[in-house]
Amino acid sequence: MKLTPDHFFRLLGDPTRLRCLLLLQSEGELCVCELTEALETSQPKISRHLASLREGGLVSDRRQGQWIFYRIHEALPTWQVQVLGECLAAQKKSSQYQQDLKRLGKQRLSTDIVCCN
Repeated sequence: MKLTPDHFFRLLGDPTRLRCLLLLQSEGELCVCELTEALETSQPKISRHLASLREGGLVSDRRQGQWIFYRIHEALPTWQVQVLGECLAAQKKSSQYQQDLKRLGKQRLSTDIVCCN
């Protein structure tokens, strides 16, 4: 599905979806549970936003057992990849992005959280 610019920017306009995309852009591939922990958001909410991003063609997914992993879709047009890259570069120093990364790192190290890792 080719996204028109207005639909692309509408998808980016939601803070939760944008935060998901920035983490995916930065980390490559993440499981729903990792995004849930990093964004401190409920699993149903994260899954709903990821479904919107998948339907819009911005992310692709793969299933591994009971886990679903998401990544930026490899067939995005160049202009969309550039926009996401610029968004990530602009957000890298923001406190919210740094907190999201910190929680993601803690989640990956934690033995208390049952997850895909």
